[in-house]
Amino acid sequence: MSGPRIAVVDYGIGNLRSAEKALQHVGGDAGLTSDAREIERADAVVLPGVGAFGACMQALRAAGLEPATKSAATDGRPFLGICIGMQMLFDGSDETPDLTGLGVVPGRVSRLPKTVRLPQMGWNTLDVTAGSRLGAHLPDPAWLYFVHSYAPEPERDGVVAAWCDYGRRFAAAVEIGPLWATQFHPEKSGEVGMRMLRNFVEAVASPAEG
Repeated sequence: MSGPRIAVVDYGIGNLRSAEKALQHVGGDAGLTSDAREIERADAVVLPGVGAFGACMQALRAAGLEPATKSAATDGRPFLGICIGMQMLFDGSDETPDLTGLGVVPGRVSRLPKTVRLPQMGWNTLDVTAGSRLGAHLPDPAWLYFVHSYAPEPERDGVVAAWCDYGRRFAAAVEIGPLWATQFHPEKSGEVGMRMLRNFVEAVASPAEG
């Protein structure tokens, strides 16, 4: 496989290989790496994450990958955060109040209401923002797979690429130029998820359009 290189950040948390394999399946030259220099040289970067916000942030820092990951999310390269990888882009999370996030997207992650069963584990629909490149070519309704008890609250609605309702309205995806992130798992969401990952791979191949 050849073409723009996509680095999938490997910081030792969860099943990161599923994201790598899904990106390869849709034509991306993706590979796991725990080397900060490879992240710095990559054409695009993907930050997956599962489990808890605090554990993921601590693992990223312990692996020495925070500076390279934050730089990749802010220097204009295509970047995709998945699940906890999305949450890590925010200022912090109520799940681990004493720990800061990467601070790339202004806002905070908060717990979903107790009026619904937690975690939200299963399929839910998206309300995709018009003009979103991340959400291009998705069916209506678009069903995606979620596993979470906390969800991001950006300071500005304008960065939200897709909304979802579960106990309350929350940002299911954000898009700030080439920076994309999803609270759901596209790699576990069948053909709809693959279409979204294909959108990302296409954006990597044509960054001037992003």
